[in-house]
Amino acid sequence: MTTHSTGYSASRLAPRLAALALVGLFAVGCSGMNDQQQRALSGGALGAAGGAVIGAVTGSTVTGALIGAAAGTAGGLLYHESEKGKKK
Repeated sequence: MTTHSTGYSASRLAPRLAALALVGLFAVGCSGMNDQQQRALSGGALGAAGGAVIGAVTGSTVTGALIGAAAGTAGGLLYHESEKGKKK
């Protein structure tokens, strides 16, 4: 395992860099989206983050992130439909 001068191994540094890149893409990428797309994306991102944390504790970060992303996306879409119904 390669250790950088900061003391972090490559396997510990890669997820942090990926998360930072996703936050940057998320902040820039939402400007041209409608409400439904923004809610689905933000729900998926939050679900993936939560799932990754739970997955890290239980032993499978990737599986946790994938399940969390799916659940978060569904939650974001359901929230959008709920809000859309209130406006009528």
